[in-house]
Amino acid sequence: MSTDFYTISILPYASIVIKICRAYTNTQEDFEDYYQEVCLQIWRSHESFDHQSQWSTWIYRLSLNVCLTLLKKEKKNRELRSSDSIPDEILEDEMFFTDESLNFLYDAIRQLNEVDRAIILLYLEQKSYQEIGEIIGSNGNNIGVRITRIKEKLKKLLHGKIY
Repeated sequence: MSTDFYTISILPYASIVIKICRAYTNTQEDFEDYYQEVCLQIWRSHESFDHQSQWSTWIYRLSLNVCLTLLKKEKKNRELRSSDSIPDEILEDEMFFTDESLNFLYDAIRQLNEVDRAIILLYLEQKSYQEIGEIIGSNGNNIGVRITRIKEKLKKLLHGKIY
């Protein structure tokens, strides 16, 4: 990957990639692997960008797809080696942010299913319901209802944790 491509086409959208990767990983090491894989896939796939949506929308969609694919692979690997029993301390390395309430929020978001995670991340990025629907491949009209339900789930998960 050329430095110019990274600087021009990925770096301005790094916050998108970081937030999505953060929501789908539990450790700093996994986060770095996911981030690197997303950047690599952006570089590999950029020529297939069809210009029917904004570059940022395409980055969101690609980042989500890569993270979901990696998550599925990780779940399969975990099932295969479940007899090896990985210590919980390794799986729950939570020191990504120094702001405790932000860590609680990401902990709660990670407890949502994959699609709900994607929706709430896009909502927190202030994307319109229509844009969210386009990115996740759903009807924009249903997104508002799903967001309301997701917020309720998050309130229950966060109850008593943020001061």
